Amino acid sequence: MKQFHLTYDNDKNFEKELEEIRQWCDRNTVYKIVFRLFTEDMDKSRIMHVCEILDREMPEALYFGCTSNANILDGVLAEAKIILMCTVFEYETTQMLLLQFPFLEENYKDAVDGLKRCCEENPWVNSVEMLATIMDMSMRGFCDEMSTLKKGIQVFGGGAFNPNMDDESAGVFSKGNGFLEHGIVFLLMGGKDFHAYSRFISGWKPLKRRFHITKADKEVLYELDGKPAFEVYKRFLNIEKNENFFSNTLEFPLFLERDGLNILRCPLAVNDDDSLVMSSDMEEDAYVKIAYGDPETILSSIRMDGQKIADFQPEVIETFSCAARKAFWGDTNISKETVMFKEVAPTAGFYTHGEFIRIDDIMLNFNVTLVIAAMREGEPKTQEKVDFRGPVFQKLDKIPMIWRFVSFIEASTAELEAMNQILSLTAITDGLTRLYNRAEIERRIKNALEEAANGTGDERIHLIMLDIDNFKRVNDTYGHKEGDEVIIALSDVMQQVAQEIPETSVGRWGGEEFMMLLIGNGMAAVLDAAEKVRRKFAEIVFEKAGHQTVSVGVTRMNPGESADKMCSRVDKALYMAKDAGKNRVIKLD
Repeated sequence: MKQFHLTYDNDKNFEKELEEIRQWCDRNTVYKIVFRLFTEDMDKSRIMHVCEILDREMPEALYFGCTSNANILDGVLAEAKIILMCTVFEYETTQMLLLQFPFLEENYKDAVDGLKRCCEENPWVNSVEMLATIMDMSMRGFCDEMSTLKKGIQVFGGGAFNPNMDDESAGVFSKGNGFLEHGIVFLLMGGKDFHAYSRFISGWKPLKRRFHITKADKEVLYELDGKPAFEVYKRFLNIEKNENFFSNTLEFPLFLERDGLNILRCPLAVNDDDSLVMSSDMEEDAYVKIAYGDPETILSSIRMDGQKIADFQPEVIETFSCAARKAFWGDTNISKETVMFKEVAPTAGFYTHGEFIRIDDIMLNFNVTLVIAAMREGEPKTQEKVDFRGPVFQKLDKIPMIWRFVSFIEASTAELEAMNQILSLTAITDGLTRLYNRAEIERRIKNALEEAANGTGDERIHLIMLDIDNFKRVNDTYGHKEGDEVIIALSDVMQQVAQEIPETSVGRWGGEEFMMLLIGNGMAAVLDAAEKVRRKFAEIVFEKAGHQTVSVGVTRMNPGESADKMCSRVDKALYMAKDAGKNRVIKLD
């Protein structure tokens, strides 16, 4: 496999470059030729003119391409508006097939079905490159369909774009299929000697704090944690709603948690209702984290992941980099991300409106991400590997300062969260037994009854109330320490029994009295639980107090009654057990 890089500025120079490629092909063994064309020039007639030259001068070659925000040539931001990657395949076993379909939200399934049929008919396919117009489209359905593609097939590619990020016009094109403003192109590649390796690189790091998406519709993020989404940027980052909003949030996009991965989504604008227009679709009931990025953090991540690309020893590298990354870096510095890859293999690509990659057979749509597709024919040509972390890549000698600040902030946040968790737990639990305190068990009883009354909860609600028999005598005879041991032992028995029964809460009602709330069980199961607690407790032998017993009252909810009335009835059942001789269970309906 060999790659040539070309540009188009006029017919004469372009035809000369094509002639040089043809001469090289005549001197070598060549089986297939593919041109990839990426253009910032949005003039459709000029794009088709370049395609006509390819058809005339290289009729045996396939070609396809799309409009772009900017181009990457020889690993750096290209000056030319139109660039071409000419890939020459030198193995007879390498095969490929070009497909193009209309592509809108209402017909994306037709394109995927067409691709799937071709993959089934051509079992040699192991990789698919795709270019698509995706403006104003939710890609979740498309990605779900692409995930059903035959297992093991890699997919990678990018969304066509426009040099003006505010302009929604874009297009794709391919040999024999013309130019489509709403289209998708697939290049199917494979064969026993064709190898591809694709990887995505972010470089942004997630902060620990999670936010719940409580309202979203396609690319509009309305609420986080029940509040207008913009408040997160205003409150935590002091980012204002002004003309600098997009450039400021580029440093702090959101990581959407999906399929076990963090997928970047960048806020593009703020609406009047403080909702956010995102770079791609969001999902209600999912979670996001604020991410942070700085140049050294991003480059360090690229060096680490880039080594895996280098170890593959590709002959060709294609890059699909988000236009938002270019906006983040600026034209002067953006090439720092990609120039290092040309030390591994010829590198070219374009700046996209979204990046695609299939990971573990799951198709994902990224933003603010760099997708790398590395390809080769046959086995590696040399055992010598490029050290992606060597001097040529300006390896960092120290941890970037922002990492240290983030580490400090997150460690401090973790400590505060742990303290808050302890404080929250302390507020609802009894200090001695670690059971719920009376206020919390009362709250749970009231909530259960209210939910039952509203039809949103189970009506099978039961209470078990327990009181240690003759407990005052234990304290007076053996001391309060022994009394505490008796109380703790009963608490442990109740917790053990409660763990065996779903939807059971246990609390200390006061002193030596306890309450168990059971939801969703029949009376027989409740009575069995009450009897089990009574029996297990009676079997314990305390060091000083010997055997002790407990009296137990049981009742169930009657339709429409209050928590006070139900608690009063179970209390009455308890004292009926006391009056009947103690160490027994009494049920009162």
